[in-house]
Amino acid sequence: MAARNPVLLRLGRNLRKARENRGYSQEELAFRCGVHRTYVGSVERGEYNATLLTIRRFTRALGIRLCDALDGIS
Repeated sequence: MAARNPVLLRLGRNLRKARENRGYSQEELAFRCGVHRTYVGSVERGEYNATLLTIRRFTRALGIRLCDALDGIS
């Protein structure tokens, strides 16, 4: 397996933390964002490079700011 990009890993950790803080399952978040449940998991694991528009869908569903999802990414 190829090494995952640290930027994608950090984004995934930030989104997972926000999802867990909200008490949402991956399935619930996927429903709220209009994406497949497996896609949510893949983004959280840093396997997919989500588009800015998709990240925005996640942040809106989670009630966080876009900059919160990108926290720690330089």
